[in-house]
Amino acid sequence: MGFVLAGGKSSRMGAGTDKDEDKVFLEFGGQTLLDRALSVMGTVCDRVAIVGDPAKFTKYESIVADIFPGCGPLAGIHAALLHSSVELNLMLAVDMPFVSRELLALLFAAAEESDAIVTVPRSGKGLQPLCAVYRRDFLPVAEQALRAGKYKIDAVFSSVSVRVIEEGELEAAGFSERSFFNVNTPQDRVAAEGRLSRAGET
Repeated sequence: MGFVLAGGKSSRMGAGTDKDEDKVFLEFGGQTLLDRALSVMGTVCDRVAIVGDPAKFTKYESIVADIFPGCGPLAGIHAALLHSSVELNLMLAVDMPFVSRELLALLFAAAEESDAIVTVPRSGKGLQPLCAVYRRDFLPVAEQALRAGKYKIDAVFSSVSVRVIEEGELEAAGFSERSFFNVNTPQDRVAAEGRLSRAGET
């Protein structure tokens, strides 16, 4: 199952409280960031849900609300796993517009071949826990960390088995740092649109 992590506030994007100003609804390459993420997830997952505030996504189905609101992406992963009934669960941050179907398929294949609780890629900027596959066994570990006020995902990884897809492995499969580009600021959006134009995508 796939989950698009669409919680949080768009403070660095300069967005206000109106949902129409929210980062997830920004147009990018002819689609909103949210619709783009849902579309790519739908190519590899039988079911896809949005993790975020249900009041913000009234036009969508399958919304999962945080159990620990305001506690960051780890809370979103926790809520997703609590909602899920399957073993392998793909998590994708809504603001990663260059993640492709092929990359997600690679993650799933690696997860299926491993007994690790988490299958996560590592780019030149470090681990990418918001584009990774989590087994449901990660749920109690995440809940324990959240209850203890520890919200950094990477720190939780020390408590579980992790299959890291290293940068060299990603490059050999045709993926680069670009795949994990985050749109967090207006400058990021301009840079991402520039990359999209140069790539000739629509």
